[in-house]
Amino acid sequence: MKDRSDVHVLIVGAGPTGLTLACDLARRGVRCRIIDAAAEHFSGSRAKGLMPRTLEVFDDLGVVRAVLASGGPFPPFRGYRGETVLWDRTVYEMAGFPRLEPTPDVPYPEFWMVPQWRTGEILRARLAELGGRVELGAGLTHFTQDDEGVTATLTHPGGTEQVRADYMIGADGGRSFVRKSLGVGFLGETQESDRSIIADVRADGPDREHWHMWTNPAAPSHRVSLCPLPETDVFQFVAPVAADEVPDLSLGALQKIFDERSGRTDVRLRDLSWATIYRVNVRMADHFRVGRVFLAGDAAHVHSPAGGQGLNTGIQDAYNLGWKLAAALAGAPARLLDSYEEERLPIAASVLGFTTQLHRRGFKGQPAAAAPALDHDVHQLKLSYRGGPISRDERATPGGVQAGDRAPDARVQDTSGALARLFDLFRGPHFTLLALGEGGAATAAHVNERHGPLVRAYRVVRPEDPAGGDCLIDVDGTIHGGYGGHGASTILVRPDGYLGLVTEAGTADRVSDYLRLVAP
Repeated sequence: MKDRSDVHVLIVGAGPTGLTLACDLARRGVRCRIIDAAAEHFSGSRAKGLMPRTLEVFDDLGVVRAVLASGGPFPPFRGYRGETVLWDRTVYEMAGFPRLEPTPDVPYPEFWMVPQWRTGEILRARLAELGGRVELGAGLTHFTQDDEGVTATLTHPGGTEQVRADYMIGADGGRSFVRKSLGVGFLGETQESDRSIIADVRADGPDREHWHMWTNPAAPSHRVSLCPLPETDVFQFVAPVAADEVPDLSLGALQKIFDERSGRTDVRLRDLSWATIYRVNVRMADHFRVGRVFLAGDAAHVHSPAGGQGLNTGIQDAYNLGWKLAAALAGAPARLLDSYEEERLPIAASVLGFTTQLHRRGFKGQPAAAAPALDHDVHQLKLSYRGGPISRDERATPGGVQAGDRAPDARVQDTSGALARLFDLFRGPHFTLLALGEGGAATAAHVNERHGPLVRAYRVVRPEDPAGGDCLIDVDGTIHGGYGGHGASTILVRPDGYLGLVTEAGTADRVSDYLRLVAP
C-alpha cells in the first residue's frame, strides 16, 4: 500500500458499524484511525438483536464465541392484564417470521440478543488485539477532499490537529456531521408522534425467562414492557410517550409510568443506568459515496426498530466496504469502490421498506397471523447482490445459489479425515475458490499457483468420488447441492462471504479475468 497520507482510512464514529469496519481493516493491514466525539463509550442496551448473518460476520472477524457467550435467544413474550397472564408467544409468532433450524449451511439460525454496549465492548477488544483503539473525545469539525485524499480537522482534549487520510468513512449516526457536510440528502420522515422512553434498569418481581408486556388494545400507545437482557441482571424498559410530552427520565418517573400502565404494585424498578428518548426515523441518504468519503450505518440509513434490522444492516455495510477499501489501497481498480453504493443502497432501501411495514403493523396492534405476509428475509441470509457490478454467473443453466448470493456454510473433510467447515476456510482477508467436478484439481492447482495467497483454492469432491490427491470431501453434499454443482463448476467466494464468480470448471483464466476487476 502506498503511504500517501497520515492514515489510510479515518473512521468517524465508534458504534458497531465503525468498529466492525475498523476490525476488518486492521486485520488486512490497513492503517486506520477510529474517532468518536463522545467522552465515554456507549453504555446503553439500545439495539440488542443480532441476526444470523451478523453472527456469520462476527464468526469471520473472530468474535462470535464472545458474542454467543454474552447473549442468548430472544425470550418468549408474555402478555398481561395486571397480574393475569393472557398469552405467551415467541418472537417468531409475534412478528410472523419463520424460525430456522440449524443445518450444515446455516450454523447460527437464531436471533441472538446482546445489549449494544456489550457488542461494542467485544468489538473494541478485538480491535485492540489487532493493534487498534478508539479515540474518545475526538470530534471532526471540518474536512475537505481532493483527488488524492481527505484532509480532516479534529478537536480533542489535546487540542486541534489536521489528519490526512486516503479515505474517510462517516459512521457517525443518524445526525451525521459527515453526511450533512457533504450535502447529501437524507430523504424520509421523522415520526414525531412515535416516541418511546428506552432505559436500562434492574427490577424486583418479574422473572427473567420472559419479555414482559402490558398492552391496552383500545390504546396501543399506552403500553410498557420489561425485557431481560441475557447474561446481565438488567431489564430494558420501553414505554411510548406522547409527541408533545417532555418526559422525566428519572427512576421515580419510570416507576410511575410502569405502575399506571401495568396496574401492578409488586414490581419495583431500581438502579437506572441509562435512559433516552427514541424517535422513529425512516430515512435514507441519496448517496453512500461522495469522492473519497463514504457513509455507512445510521449515517446512510435509519430504520424503525421493528425487526431489529438497523444495527445489522450497518454491520453489513462495513463488511461490504472493508475488503474493497483494502483492495483499492493495494492497487485494485478504483471502480471497485463504486460497487459499495451500487450493492448496499438497494439493500438499505429494501430493508427500510420492510421495517416500516412491520412497524406500522405492530403500532396498530395487528396480530401477525391476521396480517399479510411480508416478503423479506429478516435473517439477512438471502439478501443478495445478484446482477450487481461485481457478480458474474457464467453457467449456461444457473442453479442453487448464484453469483451475488451469500456463500452457504458446509461440513468438509480433508484427505486425512479432519473435519472442518467452509466458514473456517473462508475466515480471513482472502478470496476462496471451490472447484467441483471434472477438471477441478487442475483449476485449483492453477489458481493457487497464479494467485496464492490472494486466493485459496480447493478441489471439492463428493463422498463417493475417488479422492486422489489434495481435496475436500463434501460430507453432506451441501456444496454440490446448495451451490448448484450439477456438473463441473468453479465458484469464487469474495472476502465478505458472497459469491463473486460462478463459472464452468477448468476455467482458471476466467478467475484471473474476474480478479483483475476486484483485486490488486
